Amino acid sequence: MRYVIIGAGAIGGTIGGRLFQGGHDVVLVARGEHHRALRDAGLRLVTPQGTHTLRIPVVSAPGELRLTPDDVLVLCVKTQDTPAALDAWAYAPVEGGGTAAERLPVVCAQNAVENERLALRRFARVYGMCVWLPATHLEPGVVVAYGTPLSGMFHIGRYPHGLDEVARRIAADLSRNAFAAYPEEQVMRWKYAKLLTNLLNAYDAVCGDPAGAEKIRGLLRAEGAAVLDAAGIPYASEEEQRARRGDRVNVAEIPGVPGNRSSSWQSLARRSGSIEADYLNGEISLLGRLHGVPTPANDVLHRLANEFARDRRPPGSLPLPDLIAAIDAAAAETRPG
Repeated sequence: MRYVIIGAGAIGGTIGGRLFQGGHDVVLVARGEHHRALRDAGLRLVTPQGTHTLRIPVVSAPGELRLTPDDVLVLCVKTQDTPAALDAWAYAPVEGGGTAAERLPVVCAQNAVENERLALRRFARVYGMCVWLPATHLEPGVVVAYGTPLSGMFHIGRYPHGLDEVARRIAADLSRNAFAAYPEEQVMRWKYAKLLTNLLNAYDAVCGDPAGAEKIRGLLRAEGAAVLDAAGIPYASEEEQRARRGDRVNVAEIPGVPGNRSSSWQSLARRSGSIEADYLNGEISLLGRLHGVPTPANDVLHRLANEFARDRRPPGSLPLPDLIAAIDAAAAETRPG
């Protein structure tokens, strides 16, 4: 089984790097300066255990790689980049006939809950993967993974539900290589639980003031849980998540390396011009409107995160009082009378 990691950033670089270290056949897919750095100098994977330079094969497009029936496509791009990535790879030919969409499994190792639906429009065999992996990618060719003693934890299963030998084998491969991975028949239950956690990403990106983190987290999560309950969508409880994670993945400080920040903060720091808020806080806004549940805190952070990305404003530059005032004003508009 060869792992083709589409999007070799923080998540993809760590997954691909750890699998490669364990002797697995891995190909990284990257673009621009990151691709050139990986091609010329290899992946520099920084972990609490040390820094490793890994000469992993890398391509920038499907035409540079001969796909075989033993390949697994692991999608690690941000959700806003998913349609383009799927379109690029779905119709790539596979040795022996047919296309990737017809013959190969695609694993959505991504935040949010929309990627699997997007993939299923194109691919016959789609797998959801809930990712808990503290990592950053801010410099071409470099990925920092902060997790210890394991780098990350995953839940994987068929989408929309079910298990098969491919999911079990992927989980086993990951579990042998610095991760804890669990096959799950109801994998989206874990991904919706992770969605509630990721609602704070926009706060980290636009404000990030520790003084307001718990208050804002409480507002965002309460709205998120309310809309999931209204929609009848099951999700793992916080207690269940803590029990499963245990002490397997702890965020370590690495000397000489900035601390771990959310993927949304990283998007603003790289001045990428886009952010995943439409599919995190925006998912809660959507469900709230569909089911008649007000979501003012998520609405405000959804809007602000997109404004920050569009205007390429620096992360963390919104004062906490300004954010709280905006949320209070939005909440007041939703009150009856």
